[in-house]
Amino acid sequence: MKIVLATGNKGKLKEFKNMCETEVVAFSDILGEMEIVEDADSFKGNALIKARTIYEKLEDESYIVISDDSGISVPLLNGEPGIYSARYAGEGASDKENLFKLVEAVKIQGIEKTSAYYTAAIAIVSKYGEYVVHGWMHGEVLSHTRGENGFGYDPMFIPNGYVQTLGELEDEVKKHISHRAKALELAKPIIEMLQR
Repeated sequence: MKIVLATGNKGKLKEFKNMCETEVVAFSDILGEMEIVEDADSFKGNALIKARTIYEKLEDESYIVISDDSGISVPLLNGEPGIYSARYAGEGASDKENLFKLVEAVKIQGIEKTSAYYTAAIAIVSKYGEYVVHGWMHGEVLSHTRGENGFGYDPMFIPNGYVQTLGELEDEVKKHISHRAKALELAKPIIEMLQR
């Protein structure tokens, strides 16, 4: 069975390809570009919306569709941006615009750093049914950015046990500690089972 990733996010696609041992294809390579409305109230709900939509459009039972919905939550800011992480600065906002809106929101609190965590929900849809797994990465967000690696909020987030931001850490390190890596570890046995 072929694996299709239901995302148009190039950063996520790169991360998934680095973490998966089997070939992963972006849905846009098969179906072309399309917008999927993510209007659920949870990471799990949005991940399922994406995976179901792509699976139905493929009209081919030989595919396993994987989608991820993820984001960062800051308890001090009532959990913001949470499920709105990709559009925190408004619809169509760039990663940088979202990042700097959160930096400003932390700065306004008059603090250098505060606790935060990333959540990743991975949905898997195939002819055998639907599955969802979660992974988390806890740490702190800063009121400034450091580093150019990664994407999204990486330059302001320091994972627990580290002194560098995700924007400063090497991909090889992030591959083992990220919320997406943890969720993917749980997803791998399911994907392997479905491919038998």
